[in-house]
Amino acid sequence: MKTDLLITGVAQLVTAEGAEAKRGRAMSALKIIDDAAMAVLDGHIAWVGRASEWTGEAAATVDVGGAAVVPGLIDPHTHAVWAGDRLSDFEARAAGATYEEILAGGGGIRSTVRATAAATREELVALAKVRINALTRSGATTIEVKSGYGFSMAAEIAMLEAIERLAEDSAAQIVATLLVHIPPADVTERREYVEQVCGDLIPVVARRGLASAVDVFVERDAWHVDEAEEILACAKQHGLGIKLHSDQFHSVGGVELGVRLGALSVDHLEAAGETQIALLAGNTTVATILPGVSLHLGIPAAPGRKLIDAGAAVAVGTDLNPGSSPLYSSAAALALAVRMNGLTAQEALVAGTVNAARALGLNDQGRLEAGCAADFLVLDSGDWRDLVYRMGASPVREVWVGGRKVGA
Repeated sequence: MKTDLLITGVAQLVTAEGAEAKRGRAMSALKIIDDAAMAVLDGHIAWVGRASEWTGEAAATVDVGGAAVVPGLIDPHTHAVWAGDRLSDFEARAAGATYEEILAGGGGIRSTVRATAAATREELVALAKVRINALTRSGATTIEVKSGYGFSMAAEIAMLEAIERLAEDSAAQIVATLLVHIPPADVTERREYVEQVCGDLIPVVARRGLASAVDVFVERDAWHVDEAEEILACAKQHGLGIKLHSDQFHSVGGVELGVRLGALSVDHLEAAGETQIALLAGNTTVATILPGVSLHLGIPAAPGRKLIDAGAAVAVGTDLNPGSSPLYSSAAALALAVRMNGLTAQEALVAGTVNAARALGLNDQGRLEAGCAADFLVLDSGDWRDLVYRMGASPVREVWVGGRKVGA
């Protein structure tokens, strides 16, 4: 076998077992190869095994000096494109103000919508690039980015175009999602907005390939289940994947809808109960949990332990956004999931790699196996568990995407 690159000096090469982790017990199943090597050809993994078993030839060799190597992390839920800030909201919340009081004072998500709509595409790209670079340095080699702060049809397209531009300049793979985020306050306008989304926005997005999926925020103060079903059915008709923000503050049927429609994932789940957990356990829809939100807002953490014990496939994301989760590290999200959601270290690695890939509909990422993308991390430790143990300092020494070292 002739390859482009051989990675040697790997103390531990760690990856999830197999292509899927459909049951909770599989979430802790890792394949760990000691004294390993990995061969890369045309941006993909050609061979993995013990270094002593390699018999091929490589055009170049890189010795990582006894470091642990893990798959590149996949962040399945971010809102990395926005303008403005929510620092006043943060200060008000710390002083005891409620979410409703902040909204009434002109803050909250609608302040981000106003700032984002007023920004140019170039400004949005420049602001987001800094955030994407931070996530990449933390170990994210694939990053989902949602629209949703545009609100108007034109502003949503502008956000997706900014994400498209961002993808062209990013070392990481960017996966774009159209998010139908907040509804108009007026009931009549809500109906008109749904008709615009289904009649105009989704067809344009699908035709231009601006997103691979459509996400809808289902909550008491957001979209209702019947409205979300209409939007998601339209997305499916246009060949797009579907996802939901669901059960963040209240359980109002979003999980049930997502499971029934075959959503790639339902995300948040802080308010999910036994019924929702049981539904996710018996379905292929991934349960994506976002511990940064619980930390920042002080709300209950999603029931990660119960979901896994029931048999659900759990993924973890940063939910990077200005209002509820200013978390710029994918590795830190996994560390928080261990401490706040009850995941083991092994489960956190699966949640941040192979299951996160499933939540985005990706089949050749999140694993270090022959045929998969050569996206991997070299840690600054010989023990892979440092990835989820360390806080306040990055455990990631090198990030490789498609067989190329980022920044090299």
